[in-house]
Amino acid sequence: MTASDSTWIAQAVAALRAAGCVFAEDEAELIAAEVSPERRDRVVARRAAGEPLEQLVGWAEFRGLRIPVAPGVFVPRRRTGALVDVLAPLLHAGDAVVELCCGAGAVSAALAHEHPELSLQLHLGDIDPAAVSCAREALARVGIDPDRARTGDLFDAVPAAVRGRVDAIVANAPYVPTDEIALMPTEARDHEAPAALDGGADGLALHRRILAEAPAWLRPGGALIIETSRRQAETDLSLFEAAGFRAEIRRDEEVDGTVVLGRLGASQAADLG
Repeated sequence: MTASDSTWIAQAVAALRAAGCVFAEDEAELIAAEVSPERRDRVVARRAAGEPLEQLVGWAEFRGLRIPVAPGVFVPRRRTGALVDVLAPLLHAGDAVVELCCGAGAVSAALAHEHPELSLQLHLGDIDPAAVSCAREALARVGIDPDRARTGDLFDAVPAAVRGRVDAIVANAPYVPTDEIALMPTEARDHEAPAALDGGADGLALHRRILAEAPAWLRPGGALIIETSRRQAETDLSLFEAAGFRAEIRRDEEVDGTVVLGRLGASQAADLG
């Protein structure tokens, strides 16, 4: 690092602190490392104005991977790693896994990266074309065919050929109640696609839709895993059980992650043909 870099970082730290950035030092150093000198001041100004750092530098760290993130795309959260940790032990070599509401594809990329021996048949979908573009790049970086990520509303993005044969469905579907969007940090509220945040009146509208359709896509004994919040988990659990799943809540205190895991009984799958 040159003396001019050190001077610039000190000035950037001061500007970011004044804007309320809690990790000003780390952010300034990252900008200095990732952004060309002629763009750094503009990036600091935009960060100070509330834009997510990840969108400004073009990637988010997730379980040791750099996940591509474009402006407007939902930034992967650390807590979503709980989905990976709950799902991975359930999988076997060659399993078909569907990631709904995939955003930038962080969960599938992490699964492929951490468990290459499984050679999973991954299928990703999201309603946001910009997010799907990021997911395709994330998959390519871990050696997966980027065409596995498609644009579509929930299961509309999944190939019909795997209907009834999916081993696991995983989703970080929106679960923020509509009335609470205004209470979110500005970097999420103003800079991530509304469709990636808004879960409807009680936050669980997308969860209900997934639960209604998932049994027709899963094989008998298949798993459905959805991220939720601590306070919504019991309601989600009831929704899972009403849809015919044997379900349980899993908490990861280290990352503050909450998920509901459901397994589809053979009778429910048979009823759906």
